[in-house]
Amino acid sequence: MSNIKASLTERKYLMTFAFVTSLFLLWGVAHAMSDVLNKHFQNVLHVSKAQSGLIQLSVFGAYAIMSIPAGLFMKRFGYKAGVLFGLALFASGTFLFVPAANAESFGMFRLALFVLGCGMATLETVAHPFAAALGSQETSDQRLNFSQSFNAVGTIIGPAIGSYFLLRAGGNEGSDLGSVKSLYVSIGIAISIIAVLFSLIQVPNLEAGHHGVEAHISLEEKPLWRQSHFIWAVIAQFFNVAAQAGTWSFFINYGHDVMGFSDEQAANYMIIFMAMMALGRFVGTFLMKYIAPNKLLGIFALGSIMSCLLVAQAWGWVSYGALMMINFFFSIMFPTIFSLGLKSLGKHTQQGASFISMGVVGGAFFPLLMGLVANQNVAQAYYLPIVCYVVIASFAFWLYKIKK
Repeated sequence: MSNIKASLTERKYLMTFAFVTSLFLLWGVAHAMSDVLNKHFQNVLHVSKAQSGLIQLSVFGAYAIMSIPAGLFMKRFGYKAGVLFGLALFASGTFLFVPAANAESFGMFRLALFVLGCGMATLETVAHPFAAALGSQETSDQRLNFSQSFNAVGTIIGPAIGSYFLLRAGGNEGSDLGSVKSLYVSIGIAISIIAVLFSLIQVPNLEAGHHGVEAHISLEEKPLWRQSHFIWAVIAQFFNVAAQAGTWSFFINYGHDVMGFSDEQAANYMIIFMAMMALGRFVGTFLMKYIAPNKLLGIFALGSIMSCLLVAQAWGWVSYGALMMINFFFSIMFPTIFSLGLKSLGKHTQQGASFISMGVVGGAFFPLLMGLVANQNVAQAYYLPIVCYVVIASFAFWLYKIKK
């Protein structure tokens, strides 16, 4: 384990790197729980599959609004202040679940999720370049994938918690929002404690992330909009998160409609689904020692295309296994696209990170499109993410290259 740590970061950064990595786990829990909320609100508030996609619009739409302000805040006040600001917004969003539950209002829940999403957008905007700066640029791809592995662990914890407290506690009764309120208040308290602990950590002085062996003055002087590898990274990230949000949003519906599971059973299988992503990230981090990150990204994108084709056929366990594999192949995409897009940006790194984070807005719209198809046939809705993976494969094989 010590050899792994040495390859990822330096000893002086270990404590800070551990805390930053914990943030990846934190928003992984929240993202995955929003997918359980998707089904819970269908049951309790009697919204359709397409209407429940507005949950993702609330969360991911916050990225479109908050990512650039978060980047500016980080550039002005630094990484640590950015993290604390994100945690404060995150906690505020969870506490807003109390009045939303009391009012039994889907609109108020969406407002709470929007504020929570602003917190997650801030954390993601800050945490990625923060982690990238905690060591050499040469190992930044591995470092981000390692941190994102714990984000995947969070996505395992999220459905487990959500299934137990929401689908089991209130889903069958059809009118219980008390479990939602109690759960999110508990999360808010935990986030507040983490914020206090992080405020006590001494963060070493850091240069702008990705300002290393490949950073050239000529590149730093070029504006971001003239750096094609960065522009394509923003586009690839848009389609990547679009595919993720759509795939996750209707996983429980697929288990219910195609496989005949109860809501609670389908949510329990989601734990395995998320475990596949965690496995993929640890495997991907290891493989990047031997395979160039962009090539591995392209291979995984092709695997996702094949998996989507199988899922859309609704061939029972064969298709359900392919659905599980989508998350394995999805595993390395977000951090690898992020890292490839930040390469050699130098002084533009923090601003670049905010734009790549804003690409996450793709997740706001795609569940709505998939929901329209899923209202008729949830299996055929999985044809739509194929378009996203074609874009990602193109970025991985050709469009990632840095042009001087």
